[in-house]
Amino acid sequence: MAGNSGLKRTLRHLTHNEAAPGIVLMLCAAIALILANSPLAEPWHELFHHPLSWTPIPKLDTLHMWINDGLMAVFFFVVGLEIKREILDGELSSPNRRRLPVIAAIAGMAVPALVYMAIAGGEPDLHRGWAIPSATDIAFAIGVLALAGKGLPSSLRLFLLTVAIVDDLGAVLVIAFFYTTGLDITWLGIAAGLLVALIALNRAGVSSLLPYIVGAVALWFAVLHSGVHATIAGVLAALTVPLALNKQHDSPLLRLEHALVAPNGFLIVPLFGLANAGVHFGLPEGGSATLPLAIGIGLVLGKQIGIFGSIIGAERLGIAQRPEGTSLRQLWGLALLCGIGFTMSLFIAGLAFPQSPALVEEAKLGILGGSLISALAGLVLLKGSARRVIA
Repeated sequence: MAGNSGLKRTLRHLTHNEAAPGIVLMLCAAIALILANSPLAEPWHELFHHPLSWTPIPKLDTLHMWINDGLMAVFFFVVGLEIKREILDGELSSPNRRRLPVIAAIAGMAVPALVYMAIAGGEPDLHRGWAIPSATDIAFAIGVLALAGKGLPSSLRLFLLTVAIVDDLGAVLVIAFFYTTGLDITWLGIAAGLLVALIALNRAGVSSLLPYIVGAVALWFAVLHSGVHATIAGVLAALTVPLALNKQHDSPLLRLEHALVAPNGFLIVPLFGLANAGVHFGLPEGGSATLPLAIGIGLVLGKQIGIFGSIIGAERLGIAQRPEGTSLRQLWGLALLCGIGFTMSLFIAGLAFPQSPALVEEAKLGILGGSLISALAGLVLLKGSARRVIA
């Protein structure tokens, strides 16, 4: 019994530790990389990409597709819940609070894309990958920030979270507008009707979770067949869930978010890492270094130039003030952490080059290399700045 209670305490501590999901993701990525460069590489690849003997949805005929198009819709559903909560009642709820994070996030997406195109723009086949280095992996970044230790101002963590949430919103819009092909008008119409029905539930004051969950699954199924990427359904469905608090200061949105945070952080994102992070070290036969270099440099240099530069510029122009109690060195370290693309970058890479597994493998090299350099450089800067204030 004592052992069981100790295990329960450990599990409770892990699920309430914000750094834990990022650390679990790092371990899964490491496992995938080791297996992809071992004698087990082929069976490991087959596990995720070999057609399933049976699937309830013919469009999802591999384990990889179930993870990327199915489980990741839940990941984006949680992202949608976070975005709505932050916009209505969080750090994005007032102009003064959202000004700097929005500026930093936009610059942090635009500059890496420009860096990417400056390097890869001469090769038309690579143009679709422009958004890959624009993404930030919030779980990974928070995990590394936690490893930097105590002594960092709490405003730094809050600013990182807010920038990452705006970044996630930007990534969702990029996926919806730039990586949607072959629209099926019938399914798109069904999806639109389901979205209107979910909005009507919200307007009618329905607070039961079941109708929203059923509606979200139906919307996902329709979007999956519409030509728009299925994960967009997760965000759209989340935005219809009511946030209005009851007398107990609870709401359907908060209940759903609370229920899904742990499965999202400890199951869905790690599974995505296992299925997508496994890349063989070295370029594929006949491959080029242009794509991994464009992505890696975009993540390492583009992110820090965009985010750190926009923070300094906004402060000097009097547009916004830096987070309270933070030093320039700490903000520089934070900008580097935003160069950890990983989950979202890997996801966008698959959308950018769906017909070219070789390019996806090249992209993974750039994503992993750029994310690792960003994580280590950010960690060194932040560890050195803890408990010190540097102007």
